[in-house]
Amino acid sequence: MNPLQLFLGIMSSLGGFVDIGELVFAIQGGAKFGYALLWVIAVGTIGIILYAEMAGRIAAVLHKPTFEIIRERNGHASGLAVLIASNLVNLMTCAAEVGGIAIVLQMLFGGEYRLMIVAGAGLLLLIVFALKFEWLERLFGLLGLGLLAYAWAAVSLQPDWQEVALGLVPAPPPGDSPGLLVFVYFGVGIFSSVLMPYEIYFYSSGAIEEKWTPKDLPTNFLNAVVGFTLGAILVMALVIVGARVFGPADIDPQMLASTVVPVAAAIGTKGVLLALLGMLFAIGGAAAETALAGAYNIAQFYGVRWSKDDKPRDVPVFTAGWVAIVVIGTCIAMTGVNPVNIVELSVIFAVVVLPFTYFPILQVARDRRLMGVHVNNTFITTLGWIYFALIVAASLAAVPLMVATHMGAG
Repeated sequence: MNPLQLFLGIMSSLGGFVDIGELVFAIQGGAKFGYALLWVIAVGTIGIILYAEMAGRIAAVLHKPTFEIIRERNGHASGLAVLIASNLVNLMTCAAEVGGIAIVLQMLFGGEYRLMIVAGAGLLLLIVFALKFEWLERLFGLLGLGLLAYAWAAVSLQPDWQEVALGLVPAPPPGDSPGLLVFVYFGVGIFSSVLMPYEIYFYSSGAIEEKWTPKDLPTNFLNAVVGFTLGAILVMALVIVGARVFGPADIDPQMLASTVVPVAAAIGTKGVLLALLGMLFAIGGAAAETALAGAYNIAQFYGVRWSKDDKPRDVPVFTAGWVAIVVIGTCIAMTGVNPVNIVELSVIFAVVVLPFTYFPILQVARDRRLMGVHVNNTFITTLGWIYFALIVAASLAAVPLMVATHMGAG
């Protein structure tokens, strides 16, 4: 297998796990609760690998991406409701990512925030217009690896690795933490951010773009496992650096700019520059993913032609869809609303939508009439039902927890 084929999984994971919300949310979780939320990342990672592998396998075998499956399984009316809800979440997330790009550009080059929004959005539109799908994967996947600076920082800060390991075991929050409700809110939020549906819309559509067939199923498996495991390691590193740097000082890091402080403390200026490069392309990758995912959803639901690699005039609905999401998202960012607040809302509402996008994929992946020899085995189907139960529980708890904890403020 060509190693470059793994960039689909890497881009999906870096733009899904490690976007602006995760950068702040995971570090906040570490600052508030130490290593106690690491197990949530591990549980969520197994879930997203399972979800992505099933969606990619369906795309390779049936040549049907996620929203075509949703339309067929849910019917037009219910499917349309899922489409609207999903694309509202995509739009909110894209707006937050555009704001995040502007913040990183400010940290790198200075300049007025709204000017950086315009510059960042313009650069994003240019890149997505100019590059073929595989080169988008490679650009954002490769340069997003600058976020490995956080893993470097986590090791350099010399945490107690026995305590880190204990964080992988479910346990109540530490006694000096903000409380159980806030702990559960952050747990649900991190679980949701790991399982953001747009990752799967993009991933399964990418499998179609790359013309996967059953012979590409090993590639699908490796993409899901390697890409999303890498994302999980980086998110765990964010929790560790938050616990080591902000926790002892009793600081609640609520701004994107504060996320580079642990890197600066651990490895200095070179590490900060590497982290900022990784942030810029991980957040940029998330913006591109959400915009393209929204356009994929619309085109697939209505059965019109779509492809990133086709000429824009040949796929007008698809092209108009992703351009509109970037432009409207930019307008939202220009209001000056805190992009971290937007993405935290999008994460909470994404988990509300998640059962309606996950269940059709599970149904098809376990249907032997459709999948033949590539159907789920008993273990995968059982695991799939367990995760469906977890997803439903998280979706029911998310909004009440958000209200009760004032978005984690306590």
